[in-house]
Amino acid sequence: MICRYMQGMMVTLLLTGLAHADYRLETVTEGLEHPWSLAFLPDGRMLVTERPGRLRLVEADGRLREEPLSGVPEVFAEAQAGLFEVMLAPDFDDSGLLYLSYAYGDLSANNTCLGRARFNGEGLSGGEVLFCASPAKRGAAHYGGRMALLPDETLVLTLGDGFDYREEAQNAANHLGSLVRLTLDGQVPDDNPFLGDDTARPELYSIGHRNVQGIVFDAERDELLINEHGPRGGDELNRIQPGANYGWPLTTHGVDYTGARITPFRELPAFTPPLLHWTPSIAPSGMALYRGAAFPDWQGDLFVSALAGQQVRRLVREEGRVVEQQVLFEELEARIRDVRVGPDGYLYLLTDHAEGALVRVVPAS
Repeated sequence: MICRYMQGMMVTLLLTGLAHADYRLETVTEGLEHPWSLAFLPDGRMLVTERPGRLRLVEADGRLREEPLSGVPEVFAEAQAGLFEVMLAPDFDDSGLLYLSYAYGDLSANNTCLGRARFNGEGLSGGEVLFCASPAKRGAAHYGGRMALLPDETLVLTLGDGFDYREEAQNAANHLGSLVRLTLDGQVPDDNPFLGDDTARPELYSIGHRNVQGIVFDAERDELLINEHGPRGGDELNRIQPGANYGWPLTTHGVDYTGARITPFRELPAFTPPLLHWTPSIAPSGMALYRGAAFPDWQGDLFVSALAGQQVRRLVREEGRVVEQQVLFEELEARIRDVRVGPDGYLYLLTDHAEGALVRVVPAS
């Protein structure tokens, strides 16, 4: 049974096996050009990245400041390339530091970089580059760019395979198709899993990925979870183990965009299989773990936004397995780039359009 009402009114979506949640969709602000990531400031304001290379400030009342913030690093913006994630440092209240991931270079030679700068309330200053993936690649696709903080105050950054370079995801001598783990000042932690291997990059945390678009650390379960795009089918949800190989492109549940088979193998003993795959593809993007009071029935669930699917998937987990899924927010009829849980316990969504919006999900009553 599926019941929907127009935006601004109650929306109820009930799928077999899942209790329903009544919610209302509120448009916080509009006029964002391909917004990509969202961070909540302690004073109630929000920072939003726009893929063309702008960092925007949304006031606590939802007003979008007309001028983008100054001090953003130079960004290569074309197709999938641009400004990606914004994330506050753990000591942001004292330091004002934040992290940005972005594409840098030009069409013939580019890759994903990680930068850090200080937010002074009006713009950024003191910007520095902490890490750039290597080698540089041609084209403007598959950058990764999501970030997560671990409890030991290290940072994990996701990196794409560069699309035309998919075989390099199995090559530990470069960063393509991997996760990297860094200290907060961009150094290599002394317990990274590939240290001691002279043929591997020391920053590597895991390899064999295609294009990781969502990442979440679940402190209660001590789990680092990611989602990644498959080709035509074979999108994945993975639990990350340090040093593990996730198989791309030697294993996948998807096929190439031409319909050709990429590999005959869906799983192989040497590779860590996904917890879940989506075939056909939903094109997963952001991911959030719900811990809040506004929606008690969602406690501990994962929320995965989707581009091609134009939805958010609620994933219910038991003992490390996804046991049920619920499709939400299709009534927006929009590609959804990111999903976040705000300090108020509400969900926040970014729609991926030239005139994108920031949408808040609140209880219906």
